[in-house]
Amino acid sequence: MDWVVIVTVLALLQYSWFGVQVGALRGKHGVKAPAMKGADEFDRMYRVHYNTMEQLIMLLPLMWLFAHMVDPIWAAGFGTIYLVARFIYRAAYLKDPAGRSLGFTMSFLPSAVMAIWLLVVAVRNLL
Repeated sequence: MDWVVIVTVLALLQYSWFGVQVGALRGKHGVKAPAMKGADEFDRMYRVHYNTMEQLIMLLPLMWLFAHMVDPIWAAGFGTIYLVARFIYRAAYLKDPAGRSLGFTMSFLPSAVMAIWLLVVAVRNLL
């Protein structure tokens, strides 16, 4: 389970770092709170941060359930794919939002796979 703890903490640190970047760009471009729109650079980083939060809501509980019901190493592996994919997503989105598909897909798939796998395991356990 230590690997799952490590990946969880790294995912939360990644999310926090993206938030710090939003704050820095807010200052750089004079986007005063509570405004959520400003320069393109700010808007894009804000969307990266917000979308990362949306993905974390699925990833973290699924990763912990998967570690408990299936295998912690596989759970950590899926989480690691997510972490790498979020950096790919960030780089692509900041360059050109139209190019974010690969990073988005790579960060969504681990959660989708774990969700389906967990449903199969839970139903099988009931039968």
